[in-house]
Amino acid sequence: MISLEDVSLDIGGTPILRDVSFGIEAGQILGLVGESGSGKSMTALSVMRLLPLEAALSGRIMLDGRDLAMLSERQMCAVRGAEVGMIFQEPMTALNPVQTIGDQVAETLLVHGAASRSEAGKIARQRLTRVGLGPERFPLDRYPHELSGGQRQRVCIALAIALRPKLLIADEPTTALDVTTQAQILDLIVELVREEGMGCLFITHDLAVVAQMVDRVAVMRRGEIVEHGETRDVLRAMRHPYTRALLEASRHRPDRRMHAGGDTLLDVREAVRDYPLKRRRLFGPRPQVRAVDGVSFRLMRGESLGLVGESGCGKSTLTRAILGLEALQGGEIRLDGAPVSPDMPASLRRRMQVVFQDPYGSFNPRHRVSRLLAEPFHLTGRPADMEARIVEALESVGLDGEVRQRYPHEFSGGQRQRIAIARALVTRPELIVLDEAVSALDVSIRAQILDLLADLQARYGLTYLFISHDLTVVRAITDRVLVMRAGRIVEAGATEAVFAAPSHAYTKALLAAAPVLPASHAASAEPGGQPPGAPRDIF
Repeated sequence: MISLEDVSLDIGGTPILRDVSFGIEAGQILGLVGESGSGKSMTALSVMRLLPLEAALSGRIMLDGRDLAMLSERQMCAVRGAEVGMIFQEPMTALNPVQTIGDQVAETLLVHGAASRSEAGKIARQRLTRVGLGPERFPLDRYPHELSGGQRQRVCIALAIALRPKLLIADEPTTALDVTTQAQILDLIVELVREEGMGCLFITHDLAVVAQMVDRVAVMRRGEIVEHGETRDVLRAMRHPYTRALLEASRHRPDRRMHAGGDTLLDVREAVRDYPLKRRRLFGPRPQVRAVDGVSFRLMRGESLGLVGESGCGKSTLTRAILGLEALQGGEIRLDGAPVSPDMPASLRRRMQVVFQDPYGSFNPRHRVSRLLAEPFHLTGRPADMEARIVEALESVGLDGEVRQRYPHEFSGGQRQRIAIARALVTRPELIVLDEAVSALDVSIRAQILDLLADLQARYGLTYLFISHDLTVVRAITDRVLVMRAGRIVEAGATEAVFAAPSHAYTKALLAAAPVLPASHAASAEPGGQPPGAPRDIF
């Protein structure tokens, strides 16, 4: 149905893609795999012809006998959305925050003149219902901020399939989702492709997802397809060293010492946090939702503790309370014996730092790295040796001190996350909260960051609270794990013990939902090749 034939792309004279060739049949899913910067997304954007002005595209992109590379921009506007639909990685940025979900899905139909306004509303309702957003719970007048991450991604899918396109492009559509929501979205995409007879280009860095859902796989490195074939054949043989290196990175576990115990650094006792909801009647009582419901645990000094659970289980609310950003309605939180609250002194607050999921979103893009790293000093006052401490923090995460004069956009995703960790280290804290700190990174960069975190913990005696929906990462980096559901801790224990023999049904459901690379594929791959986590791939 669609085929790429020797597609090459240069931007400003820099080669991005080189002789990329593959085909996708109706009802078939092709997985495009590779690390960040390999050219996966640029391949998708080349198909959509969403390229910068200085881009030079060559080769043939054939869709049902037409070469998309030869169409004018006006002709491509008729193709986008109608014949080729695309699901982006981050639904909140892909959706219009001031437009209702019904209007956004209907807009595709109206732009292409496929329906009148009333008909477009009816079709939008049908598409949203098809992706699991029925009218009884999700009326058309809902806004994106009123939905969870998984629900927003379903709206993006409804947008992409509104006109029943021939090709669906999914660019890392489940990276930021928890394992159960990810499983639902993957099942939905497979169902839609089979039912509608669409072709699907599924871009990911997760080999376990590839093994679970795609028919054929193409492995991409530095703008070239290095291995291509049936999924089962490629994952069993892994003929190219780069494919084997990706597998090793996805299974990577850092070399770290397990924490054997110590004194308590963080003590959470019967923590309760409620949020008010909208009144149902004008003068009626204001209902409350309990986001954190009597949570208690202790985090020992030098320990790494994992906190896992689905979106909406209360992890983020509990984290904000631990960081002293929100007050509790019940219970207490103590850091080394001192009470934690929004009113706690700066001297106590500087002993806790946080690393967020998206470093680019947590940095001011107009500030240089030196100023970004100096921000935490507002808690302690700027020390006389501030520049030396900034250089020390950068060097401790494997970056040269000279990069402090550069801007965030000049770095790769892995480098930006290193800078985010350096910013957390600059006040020399005791506790670092890692909030989905590696979930947006590809497997090779993730392996490097996990190694870095293990090394920093050993060197500085750091204590980690590791919040993640990626169970593989939690198993690799933590000593103990807490499983959270509906505001409560439903299971706790040593990480290996909980993963090997979960006792709670919810924990079993989480583990069952996580995609796993079949052992038969992993066992048949011979070791070899340079791992993609070598320094040349970072800097």
